[in-house]
Amino acid sequence: MIGEKNRARILSSLRAIPEARRASGAPCGIAMNRALRRACHEGAVWRGPHPFREVADLTALAESSWIPMTRSFPDLERRDFLFYGGEWREREWLAACGHWVGTFAREFLGIPPTGGAVFLRYGEFHEIEDGRIRGTTTIVDWADLARQAGAWPLPDSLGVEMMFPAPAALDGIRMTPGSAEESAKSLALMEAMLNGLRSYEGDLANLKSMGQSRFWHPRMMWHGPAGIGAMRGLRGFEDFHQRPFVGAFPDRMGGDHYARFADGPYIASSGWPSLHATHAGNEWLGLAPTGKKITMRVMDFWRREGEFLRENWVFIDIPELFAQMGHDLLARMRRNGEAQTRRR
Repeated sequence: MIGEKNRARILSSLRAIPEARRASGAPCGIAMNRALRRACHEGAVWRGPHPFREVADLTALAESSWIPMTRSFPDLERRDFLFYGGEWREREWLAACGHWVGTFAREFLGIPPTGGAVFLRYGEFHEIEDGRIRGTTTIVDWADLARQAGAWPLPDSLGVEMMFPAPAALDGIRMTPGSAEESAKSLALMEAMLNGLRSYEGDLANLKSMGQSRFWHPRMMWHGPAGIGAMRGLRGFEDFHQRPFVGAFPDRMGGDHYARFADGPYIASSGWPSLHATHAGNEWLGLAPTGKKITMRVMDFWRREGEFLRENWVFIDIPELFAQMGHDLLARMRRNGEAQTRRR
């Protein structure tokens, strides 16, 4: 288990990356490379959201992602509200969720800048070896950035579009590992919930066969990616996410995780991909059924309260999913952003 000292050092190293140039005064490339090497092993593998590709070279990582980001958001800073760890299949992991906050000063991914503050929400899973990062997988919600920039590329969400909040318990930064007993209890609850999802009997009007009321708090909050939104209570979850999702991907099979662990009352899982399905049912996020077989990159972060799951923060690499179905969501963002610029 990753101890308090290593957690604090890794979190400090992660927070230093977007601020490397400002903190050191060195040229951007030099400063960024130094910051990445303090956090990561040489040859660490980084997997990022569409349209970024997997890289296993820290210089290439700086040049392909971090330098462009800090040019577009020059005062970028990292604000975590979840940070905790665990073990999965004899490997050590840290999970993080939060926002990169900065001024949107130059276009990014073709989205025109606003000149104002934006919050780029991210989820991350870091594989740790000897106190440093061996590999990182991250999803950033680009559609939510487009929403803030007036370049919204999707139909109106059924849920509420909002900034991801910190956990209600305000204890999501876990520098001290949770007890083995509490962690095991949290992981068992999450796995029982996932098993319930697999018991769907094919009746969209009645989802009780999944037995989800056994697992979720009556005042649960489910925070989904842009395009799906946030919802409260099991009924809200079923009406605004689960029923449309199950109806669109009736043969879905999930739970293919590269990491799944708990730390006290907090649980994390992610798959790359996590889910396999066919888009053969109903319309979803404005797309009529394409008949295409797809996979989904997913990250989930949960908080258990007592005997129930109380909060869930969810990331899906939706631009990558849309690309599989033959639609360029990033191109939509660019077109909508250009139209918004012309109207200003």
